[in-house]
Amino acid sequence: MVNMKQIVQFTGFLTLMLVISGLVVAQSAKTPPINPEAVNRLRAMADYIGGLKQFSATVVNMREDTLESGHRVDFQVATKLIVSRPNKIKAERMGYQADQVFYYNGDSLTLYRPSHNVYATVAAPTTIEGVIDFARDSLGIDYPVSDLVYSNAFPLLIQDVNVALVIGKEVIGGVKCDHLLFSRPGVDFQVWIPDSGAPLPRKYIVTDTGTPELLSITSLISDWNTAPAATDVTFTFVPPKGAKAIEFLRIK
Repeated sequence: MVNMKQIVQFTGFLTLMLVISGLVVAQSAKTPPINPEAVNRLRAMADYIGGLKQFSATVVNMREDTLESGHRVDFQVATKLIVSRPNKIKAERMGYQADQVFYYNGDSLTLYRPSHNVYATVAAPTTIEGVIDFARDSLGIDYPVSDLVYSNAFPLLIQDVNVALVIGKEVIGGVKCDHLLFSRPGVDFQVWIPDSGAPLPRKYIVTDTGTPELLSITSLISDWNTAPAATDVTFTFVPPKGAKAIEFLRIK
């Protein structure tokens, strides 16, 4: 039999829980889906990278996938990237599934595969933005962090975003960073930007929210150099001895 003291104690506990719940709801209600601080940090990052004449970085990409058995597996590729605006890129990809060097010199795009000593060259658009779109849409060549390379990346990154949050502080590669989350239909992306100094991102994750597996590509970015020793020769492919020219397989 429940006595009056127990009823009072339970009522007091219930009241306290309702008050706490109300505070949590009120706190949540005050959190805007678009946090201006997150948007401003993203803009600062994009503007800073877009304003660099030259830069280089090392990017380690981890792509999640699933086997037919349903087991999740990860595939890793490292890329050494050099960019010279307005129209030069060299990207050296190293991994079991990706052994290739991408050259773009403002006139042509060349993809060289050292392990097979073969290469393909094609005329290309005259801007970095144009060649990235051309390589992806016509040749099926895509790089996970390519959207950060655009000279005006902010409109691309913020397009259709309906959630922008500052998650908190984290340390990536010894650097204290702001952890930001952005969401738009079908895609979430997170970026870690140093909370002081140059806003050069240290980590970038893109998640496909349109699939049950929520598969992601994670990019760890290090070795930033805003004044690399790069000349026009760096971005021009010279076929090694015995290299065989082949044709690109067009996807459209």
